[in-house]
Amino acid sequence: MSKKELVRDILLSVWRIHILHHAAHRPVIGQWIIRELRHHGYEVSPGTIYPLLARMERRGWLTCAVDIEGGLKAKREYNLTELGHEILAHLRDVVRELHHEIIDEWEEEQHQKESGTASAP
Repeated sequence: MSKKELVRDILLSVWRIHILHHAAHRPVIGQWIIRELRHHGYEVSPGTIYPLLARMERRGWLTCAVDIEGGLKAKREYNLTELGHEILAHLRDVVRELHHEIIDEWEEEQHQKESGTASAP
C-alpha cells in the first residue's frame, strides 16, 4: 500500500467523525459536506463522500431523508441516529485522548528540549 493510500485510509475515519459531528447539529447534505471538508483542506470527491454516507447509513449511524419530488438526483439529508450519537460520544473521548498523546505530550517534549529540561525516558 502506498503512503497516499495509507493516508487516505486514515482520512476516511477523520471524515466520518466530521460527518457525525455536523449531523449532530443539523441534517447534512453530501455537497455541503464536500464543501466543508474542502474548507479544511481536504480534497474530497462526490465519488468518495456519497458511498461513505451510504455506508454510515447502513451501519445505522445516519438516516437518510430523500426529497421524493427530486427525481434521480434528489437531495438527500442525513440525520444522526441514536447509535450515531453514541458513536460520536465515544469518538470524542478517543480523539480527546489521542490529542493529548500526540499533541499535548509532544508539545511538552518540544518545550523541554528547547529549554534543556528534557528527562530520560
